[in-house]
Amino acid sequence: MAHDNTIALVEDDGELATLIGEYLTNQGFHISIFHNAEDAMQHIVKAQPALVILDIMLPGMSGMDLCKKIRAEYHGFILMQTALEDDIDQMMGLEFGADDYVIKQVQPRLLLSRIRALLRRSERQKINDESHNTSTTTSVGPLKINTKDRSVTLYDTQVDLTCAEFELLELLIKSVGNVVSRDDILQQLRGFDYDGFDRSIDRRISRLRKKVQGKDGTELIKTIRGVGYQLCL
Repeated sequence: MAHDNTIALVEDDGELATLIGEYLTNQGFHISIFHNAEDAMQHIVKAQPALVILDIMLPGMSGMDLCKKIRAEYHGFILMQTALEDDIDQMMGLEFGADDYVIKQVQPRLLLSRIRALLRRSERQKINDESHNTSTTTSVGPLKINTKDRSVTLYDTQVDLTCAEFELLELLIKSVGNVVSRDDILQQLRGFDYDGFDRSIDRRISRLRKKVQGKDGTELIKTIRGVGYQLCL
């Protein structure tokens, strides 16, 4: 079980890795630095740090490939760093299971705020689990989610979700039948308002929609244009 202050930083730029590492260490985090994906992979899966900061452009195995490989076995948060203000890079990172992304060279305070926002989600989940320890399973029609072991079944078949996907589905199931706005989703899952440009929630919905659908392939998560999203069961 990871401690809440442990971070694995995967960054091939030695100078930048040192700067980020020193800054986060001064903020109370315990940092493990890796300069390539191969060295980082075994540590991340075994140690289960609270969060991984992962550069997309790495020598050998890319950050995208590492994210994809560890996602099934790593249960913490993945924060991607991309040097390119390229929507494709950001979209692919989220498709492979990243929880958030920042553009290099990100200001240290912004990086810190994104890290803390992700870790607050973990704390909120623990509080919710403790306050609802007598009933950890929510069932709506064929969909069941268990907040204790963070498992999901649909039509009695297990659905494998990332941390971010589970939290998004949990938010939607609490408001099943009602529309949840992008602003509400961003506030609750990422800690800031929707600015009209952030498309990460749209991509996460798209990824979740592929995993949670009707037996005949019908969409269970509807997009209500200009408003938000609705789970229909």
